Amino acid sequence: MGAQWKAKGKELAANAKGKLFGRLAKDIMIAARSGADPAGNSRLRLVLEQARKVSMPKETLERAIKKGAGLTGEAVHFDHVIYEGFAPHRVPLMVECLTDNVNRTAPEMRVLFRKGQLGTSGSVAWDFDHVGMIEAEPATAGADPEVAAIEAGAQDLEPGEDEGNTLFLTDPADLDLVSRALPAQGFTVLSAKLGYKAKNPIDPASLSAEQLEEVEAFLAAIDGNDDVQNVFAGLAG
Repeated sequence: MGAQWKAKGKELAANAKGKLFGRLAKDIMIAARSGADPAGNSRLRLVLEQARKVSMPKETLERAIKKGAGLTGEAVHFDHVIYEGFAPHRVPLMVECLTDNVNRTAPEMRVLFRKGQLGTSGSVAWDFDHVGMIEAEPATAGADPEVAAIEAGAQDLEPGEDEGNTLFLTDPADLDLVSRALPAQGFTVLSAKLGYKAKNPIDPASLSAEQLEEVEAFLAAIDGNDDVQNVFAGLAG
């Protein structure tokens, strides 16, 4: 959670699939602004790989590419907005939004943060590192993530979301460079994006079961907003 908060449980994951497709469609549209051909657009190629991994419908995927590339005649515009603040029990978090109407999103965030504390710009960001995050899985037997990190130019690594995967952390400017270098080190890149990693994450063990439940419920409510793309919470583990 120190890198990115994720909803727990199979039921929550199943219910979130439609929302995941919506988020990926936004990512695809934004990436496709730089070209509809993934062969010449590394950002689009990585998002498409992630979309295929979660079985995003082909027609949804192709429609998002065309809209983003301006091939449908529709105007597509999203503002990238970061909201900073605290969940209950002073857990810091960064909330990344892509919205077509900031005047709708801002009041919705204020309501969602009532059980926590909505901060001003920079009030929480100082306690997070802005990093590149590359989720990868070993493609060859014996692939060593530590060696791969050194050879590919990653700054750090930690266990990935799924067992056996590795999350490679990079300087933001090196995200694409490291993504392209990892396959030669025996790893298949599953996703690559910029995000926020807490410098001083809170140990969940320091919270009671009831407190942790309050934090999880708060984060789930934030994550459930249609304009929210990512929630980065300062929780360890």
